[in-house]
Amino acid sequence: MAQKTNNPVMKGIIIAAAASVMWGISGTTLQLISQNLAIPAAWMLSIRTFSAGIILLVISGIMYGKKTFNVFKRRDTTISVISYAVFGLMANLLTFYYAIQKGNASAATILQYLSPLFIVFGGVVFKRQHPFRSDLLAFALALLGVFFALTKGNFTQLDIPLDSLLWGLGSGITAALYVVLPQKAADSNPPIVVLGWGTIIASILFNIYRPFWVNPPQISGELVAAVATVVLFGTILPFSLLMVATRYAPSDVVSIMDALQPITTSLLSVLFFNLHLTLIEIIGIALVIIAVYILQDGRRKALTEKDLHY
Repeated sequence: MAQKTNNPVMKGIIIAAAASVMWGISGTTLQLISQNLAIPAAWMLSIRTFSAGIILLVISGIMYGKKTFNVFKRRDTTISVISYAVFGLMANLLTFYYAIQKGNASAATILQYLSPLFIVFGGVVFKRQHPFRSDLLAFALALLGVFFALTKGNFTQLDIPLDSLLWGLGSGITAALYVVLPQKAADSNPPIVVLGWGTIIASILFNIYRPFWVNPPQISGELVAAVATVVLFGTILPFSLLMVATRYAPSDVVSIMDALQPITTSLLSVLFFNLHLTLIEIIGIALVIIAVYILQDGRRKALTEKDLHY
């Protein structure tokens, strides 16, 4: 009998893959909520952030006790978590929802997946950082991939409405802010605490605009199950799994598993929403995934070489 091996890196990869698949499931479920059930964005975002925020803060309180409130003891971390809640989390949830509602979950997920490129682009524009050659290659491949994925080979018109494309690009930009803005707070506080406070702050603002308990849509078993799926599979479970995954595998290895999110969403869209993927569209999705991998791998190698010089 072959001896069973215990590979911690492989364990981390599997856990990260499960988290990415969950995000893919959540994206597909959002299409069901926004299109098939025709649930208004304002109500959905209010109930989603309230439910997830309460659960995350309860978990944070159990894990860290009074330290859960440390994020507000310093001015810089307070600004970080509030800006993350408004310009990162709120803005991303809103743009992603509308991108799906106006188009489809597959296209919206591909556009949001471009967020690492927007982070690099922001560094070049606002911090005058010099791009690496791998960055330029990644940008070229990503643009070509998005072009293929959103035209399906008919290069004279988009396969999704223009407003869906714009909301999707906004989703990619705000997903980049989602990563960048909480860094100061996350440097001195557990990530789940930062996520919990960011989500609950977003919930307060969403509910000021549209309280989820006032004139709610018709509640059905399908809607309850769909909202629970988005709350659990879109926030709580995958984020928790990623924290566990980074204990077993390096973060750059874990990040590669992000590619399963657009793949999962596209496959589920084919199964449940009769989305027809053409060969050119599949090539486009693959190019976007390869582009993000090249971007991340090139920067990891560049940083490693820089460290070796010191």
